[in-house]
Amino acid sequence: MRVFTEEQAMFREAYRKFLEQEISPHMERWREQEIVDREAFLKAGEQGFLMIWPDEEYGGMGDRDFRYEQIIIEENARAGTGEWFATLHSRLVGPYLDHFGNEEQKKRFLPPCVRGEKILAIAMTEPDAGSDLAGMRSTLKPDGDDFILNGSKTYISNGINADLIIVAAKNDPENNPHAMTLVVVERDMEGFERGRNLDKMGMKAQDTAELFFNNVRIPKDNVLGEPGHGFFYLMQGLAEERLIAAVGSTANARRAFDLTRQFVMERKVFGKPLSHMQNTQFTMAEMDAEIDIMQAYVDTCVTLHNKGELSVNMAAKAKLQASEIEGRMLDLGVQLHGGAGYMKEYPICNMFTDARINRILAGSSEIMKLIIGRDVFSENYQSILD
Repeated sequence: MRVFTEEQAMFREAYRKFLEQEISPHMERWREQEIVDREAFLKAGEQGFLMIWPDEEYGGMGDRDFRYEQIIIEENARAGTGEWFATLHSRLVGPYLDHFGNEEQKKRFLPPCVRGEKILAIAMTEPDAGSDLAGMRSTLKPDGDDFILNGSKTYISNGINADLIIVAAKNDPENNPHAMTLVVVERDMEGFERGRNLDKMGMKAQDTAELFFNNVRIPKDNVLGEPGHGFFYLMQGLAEERLIAAVGSTANARRAFDLTRQFVMERKVFGKPLSHMQNTQFTMAEMDAEIDIMQAYVDTCVTLHNKGELSVNMAAKAKLQASEIEGRMLDLGVQLHGGAGYMKEYPICNMFTDARINRILAGSSEIMKLIIGRDVFSENYQSILD
């Protein structure tokens, strides 16, 4: 039994209706133009569906219960609107302003983000530095009371639409490769340029871009937290980022299961429904069990996260298993659809290509295994049988 409050059940119903009216009708056009209209963020902001957590003085509901974002992610999966990835804005980037911004920064940045007037992005990945943040080459050097930012970033989601971009750069690369600083780059800052909207395998409506910083002057008022502490700030956000990925992958796996279930019950093979074949029943039974078990683990992680008790290791396990189960379910879904599974008119086709990134983003499956493996062989390992 899943546990949501009555208010959250009402929120789910309202958000589902919002997606049906304001998002779903535009998805095909957004995929073709390879970017979501900015108006979508404004409409979501007007109805209170962006950044639920900020206090009322900043325009939010002041409710930090992660289950609200879980509902948003699950409903986007259900509606097939995951490419409108508002969660990136609301729960992946926004909390950096909350956790590390001072009062002046919160008052300046949060209200327009809650209203959807300003769109957020975060820029860590570089052409030669993905999961290895120590390989980052972007630099931030002091110049009087300001800082000068130089470098480039790539694969930045919301890279074209973003008005405020949290950028990580090294402030002492020669002596301390982990000494990074987070700064807020604003749309019209001189020296900030956007590259092309990158042509991706999937997630076509989600704009993803290269960003270039050429002697961009960053006022000290745009520095988040303490200079040099950016690496630790980034690490603090990774558990929630991986939980977000796990919630999405699990919901996508269930939607792929439901679509496939309906298809094989209708598809006739040798005079009877494909669902009557033992292979179909066995493979679908395995996936149904895996997805249900994964959902229970993810829900447990959400409960722990709300208590501030979600560990890096648990989040890594959730992200690893959910994305791998999602991949297996989508591969099976395409297979059981037969030739139809390769056709874009069937949702399972786009889901297959869209989901491939989920075993890479927020830390690849291999990185998750490294994290889990280190825990397994550390002195802190503890068996439930102990």
